[in-house]
Amino acid sequence: MIEVFTFLVAGSIFGLAGGFSPGPTTTVVVSQTLRFGVIDGIKVAIAPALTDAPIILVALLLVGQLAGFAPMLGIISLLGAAFLLYLALESWRVRGIELDDTQDEPRSISKGFMANLLNPHPYLFWFVIGAPKLIEAAEISWMTAVAFIVGLYVCLIGAKILVAILVGRSRAFLKSRGYVYVNRILGAVLAGFAFVFLRDGLRFLGHGG
Repeated sequence: MIEVFTFLVAGSIFGLAGGFSPGPTTTVVVSQTLRFGVIDGIKVAIAPALTDAPIILVALLLVGQLAGFAPMLGIISLLGAAFLLYLALESWRVRGIELDDTQDEPRSISKGFMANLLNPHPYLFWFVIGAPKLIEAAEISWMTAVAFIVGLYVCLIGAKILVAILVGRSRAFLKSRGYVYVNRILGAVLAGFAFVFLRDGLRFLGHGG
């Protein structure tokens, strides 16, 4: 039960970090909310639920094939550590999101779909972070794996929906200290996870030798 909670928390942290960070999908969430209202922002927020399943399956298949090859798992873990540190630095650099008031047709779902599909972050996340953690969780129990996925996507989509709601109420939220501080806290947590991946990567490489 402790493992289930641990992976639920890990998935939730990754989800919150992805949900609040000002990447392509979050930017589209904001722009659609400002142009057409909160409902259109929420339509964009659900994009990861539409686009990530194929990415997850391919990542699991490829990483699963390498499960018995410690050096390669070590390299993947080190890449994961580097990507997490990059995300942590990006979170620390957040000063707000620039607003765009140009008008066009809503097409919120298709815009969210394309923004997430063409965003490199989901691919990098699942190949070097998500898939290894999900495989690790599945080796403990199916409930642990489910907890990781549920925590990740409930918080990822939920955070983007919250952004849409807060932006719908006040544009100032995007420039507020609260938004900046949330990203900084999540950045610090991501940096902590980066060191865990670094430790695991070095351990795998040591076993490979």
